[in-house]
Amino acid sequence: GFRIGILTNSWLDDSDGRLRTAALLERLRRRFHAVLESCRIGMSKPDPGIYSYALQVLQAEPEEV
Repeated sequence: GFRIGILTNSWLDDSDGRLRTAALLERLRRRFHAVLESCRIGMSKPDPGIYSYALQVLQAEPEEV
């Protein structure tokens, strides 16, 4: 019954190693209900909005986490 997510504080990777990073994130996406990257949702930690967004995506209430 648990939903598990990863919340990253990251940036868009345009380096030579981006394929490795993309492969890692893809493996994580297969194992977690949500992989939330700050660069893709337009907010970063410690902005409270990013945590509200994560709760919404995971369909959770603050007191449940």
